[in-house]
Amino acid sequence: MQLELDRKVVMITGAGRGIGRAIAETFMREGSIVVVTDVSEEAIAWAEPTRTAAGVAGSSLVCDVRSTASVRAAVDAVLQRHGRIDVLINNAGILGEGLIEDTDDETWNRVLDVNVTGTFRTCQAVMPAMKRQGGGRIINAASFAAIVPSVGSAAYAASKAAVVQFTRTLAGELGPWGITANAYAPGMIPTDINGFTERPDAEQSRLLDTLTLRRWGEPEEVCDLLCFLASDASRYITGTLLDVSGGKLATQLPQRAYEIAGRA
Repeated sequence: MQLELDRKVVMITGAGRGIGRAIAETFMREGSIVVVTDVSEEAIAWAEPTRTAAGVAGSSLVCDVRSTASVRAAVDAVLQRHGRIDVLINNAGILGEGLIEDTDDETWNRVLDVNVTGTFRTCQAVMPAMKRQGGGRIINAASFAAIVPSVGSAAYAASKAAVVQFTRTLAGELGPWGITANAYAPGMIPTDINGFTERPDAEQSRLLDTLTLRRWGEPEEVCDLLCFLASDASRYITGTLLDVSGGKLATQLPQRAYEIAGRA
């Protein structure tokens, strides 16, 4: 299958590091015109030499999704420089760990402002341009926490569940213009933020026991899905949440299969 993403203008938020950076690098390799955004110049300094090495066009913009003015300025800059936005990937997000009883207003509000309202701001900003184009792809980062939350992550789980419902509503409102909107739910993808691979061996083993494919995920496995969702191959998929978690909790006690296989 040829996804034909070359020359597509792809705007990615929170692309300074981790999965966001991997997404940007992947679309550069696909020949897309990648617009990398994050909250500081330092965070996106990697992009220009990488773009040059890949031989593709694009832009690097400072954009704080907590600010409507910043988001709209970034979108305007993309439209002035590249003329259109074919794909918006809302990757920007933060954690906010803590038991509900111990979570203060500042933490709660910051997590929802970045993860939910930040997604709302960018979607709202690109909608007029995508309507004029008569099409586009909006892809929003949710999380497996939107499906099954963890103790001590109420703010994060609530924010990602809100992203899922927001995305479904967005898909409904944009359908008449041929614009699709989908969300994706990464599972256990080690990053600097979550530090999965830095945890004690026993804790890592306990976490891996929840996976049908008993290994950590790789950023590239999320990127593969996003390339599909950004392409015309996904043109009849909208308003859904796609789970990229290696079958996390697909069955009860998935480690039993490994115990049985080991005995065989």
